[in-house]
Amino acid sequence: MPQTVTHVRDLADVVGSFLGHSAWHEITQRQVDLFAEATWDDQWIHTDPERAASGPYGGTIAHGFLTMSLTPTLLAEIWRVEGVDMTVNQGLDNLRLRAPVPVGAQVRMGADLLSTRTRPKGFAEVVVRLTFELEHGGRRQRAATADLTILLREAATVPR
Repeated sequence: MPQTVTHVRDLADVVGSFLGHSAWHEITQRQVDLFAEATWDDQWIHTDPERAASGPYGGTIAHGFLTMSLTPTLLAEIWRVEGVDMTVNQGLDNLRLRAPVPVGAQVRMGADLLSTRTRPKGFAEVVVRLTFELEHGGRRQRAATADLTILLREAATVPR
């Protein structure tokens, strides 16, 4: 259940707010391997635990884009916007992969609503600051940050 619920018509009231954190989720080697298969990125630091054990990170790490691809699921744990029938990703700005995410690490995402503005055809453009954290080996650190722009279409604008 999302921690924050906002109606699409009330987005402006939430600008500048911290929306919350997702739950912690473990990154598994299976996830990394499936992502490598789907994206044709099978670099050994991701997919070869034996070789990676003696590499610079002491084991395999998640692809940076795997971490970012968790955004829709983790954001849904944090925030729900009611009165919307469609969400469209428009892009990421200021993406920074700040620390490698080792397989076995726990990750969570925090979200802040930076801005909103009305767009044509019943859309609201929303910018959300994403902050991914990782916890591994008793240490917590920032893994990635980005500003996500999404378009939310108000359900009332849908022709019936």
